[in-house]
Amino acid sequence: MGAPLTQPQRENAAEAAFLARLGERVRAWRGEHDLSRKSLAAASGVSERYLALLEAGQGNISVLLLRRIALAMHVAIEDLVRENGASTELALLARFAENLPANKVAEAHRVLLARFGASRKARIALLGLRGAGKSTLGAKLSAQLAVPFVELDREVEREAGSGLGEVFTIYGQEAFRRFERRALERVLRQHARAVIATGGSLVAEPETYAMLREHCFCVWLKASPEEHMSRVIAQGDMRPFRGRATALDEIRRILAERDPLYARADAVIDTSGRALKHSLAALRALATNKEEPPK
Repeated sequence: MGAPLTQPQRENAAEAAFLARLGERVRAWRGEHDLSRKSLAAASGVSERYLALLEAGQGNISVLLLRRIALAMHVAIEDLVRENGASTELALLARFAENLPANKVAEAHRVLLARFGASRKARIALLGLRGAGKSTLGAKLSAQLAVPFVELDREVEREAGSGLGEVFTIYGQEAFRRFERRALERVLRQHARAVIATGGSLVAEPETYAMLREHCFCVWLKASPEEHMSRVIAQGDMRPFRGRATALDEIRRILAERDPLYARADAVIDTSGRALKHSLAALRALATNKEEPPK
């Protein structure tokens, strides 16, 4: 065995491998499209000599020249310079997703998660407005599954070192969102299996919601505005609603805004007028891939 490589030698080897992969991608593309180097040079405005060096893994080509080549090839420059060995199929899939109409992107994401994200069911995330039953059902489900129960709002308080009310008063909503994201990242690191009750407004933060949907099986606990109102009153806490006189209108407004976001969940359970045991049975059936027992 030879002496181990020094740090500079390892860096040089990594750079040489990167240039070799880049050259191979350009050469392979020309082969797939039956295009001569001369034709690609003419289309890109880059000399044949540069292209020859590039394809040989010897061309430390400038970004602007590489951009010309990518445009002539009708490929994204990031596909040419990607570090990993992602397949052509993966690159095509990414481009397909980029070309989808905006209203189809969420649907495509749901299909992929449903088909290939089975392991997400190790973590069940409960979505919904206050009064949906997230804490009650979440605690009971976690006990039945023998997994930890996590209330994300409590984890936000741990991150901030103060209660939710103080977080909003002292730091503001943007800071709350940062605490919420960090709390979720920590929960996902610490718990491979869990039932997570999320804050009602998490769905309004795109990046945090995307992280939740990527790593958890999300269930929207849906309820009518009237049901939400009665449960919040029973809890004796009107937060975050302004006052009892206008609370129902406020609940209706918030639900109207968030319903399309909640609807991106993997599954929906309508808890309105439904006994707790039946909602729990439906939730457990989703979590364990079993049919819901008859009512």
